[in-house]
Amino acid sequence: MKEKSDSFTIKNWSQDDQPREKLLYKGKAALSDAELVAILIGSGNRDESAVELCKRILASVDNNLSELGKLTVQQLMKFKGIGEAKAITIVAALELGRRRRGEEALERKKITSSVSVFEVMQPLIGELQHEEFWIIYLNNSNKVIQKDQLSKGGITGTLVDVRLVLKTALSVVATGLILVHNHPSGALKPSEADKQITQKLKLASESLDIKVLDHLIITENAYFSFADEGIL
Repeated sequence: MKEKSDSFTIKNWSQDDQPREKLLYKGKAALSDAELVAILIGSGNRDESAVELCKRILASVDNNLSELGKLTVQQLMKFKGIGEAKAITIVAALELGRRRRGEEALERKKITSSVSVFEVMQPLIGELQHEEFWIIYLNNSNKVIQKDQLSKGGITGTLVDVRLVLKTALSVVATGLILVHNHPSGALKPSEADKQITQKLKLASESLDIKVLDHLIITENAYFSFADEGIL
């Protein structure tokens, strides 16, 4: 039997087509980040192949996929060869990756430490440019029943609707609560408002035999745990 003609080998495909063939014949793990993004956009521009263009885009964010995921459609369109459709494709693909990470964390469901809380919540709020305050409701086995956003924007004690939190806790038969919010500034030190919210919910929950188990402040790469620090 004749060997496959050279015209069908990857090296003889156009530069824009090579990443697709490489994935097909060598598997997805064999591709670089730039090659994977190049498959998304399909083609480059008059001066660059798709791979070369994607290398340049990645270089602009220090080859960090997390940072790439923060770029808006408008920011991506500043690169020659990236129109609105290609930019939207990149944004959508990276958002799917972020959501997948969140779902994989949720599969563990049981909260065993502050680290496990961080793994569940960081994909949701760790990279936001505004503050969000969430409540995680747990059963008596410390398994997640549900998690709800309590507020969005600035964090002050007046934004905490204790009655709503306790009503939800009772309706889902929760025995434990974990408070979580993010600090877009990257600062991990709790504010006075953070401490007040914690005490307000802790005292209100105790009357119903529901425990506030922790309060985490989350940033992109780290967290602060009230329980770990002994200030709950």
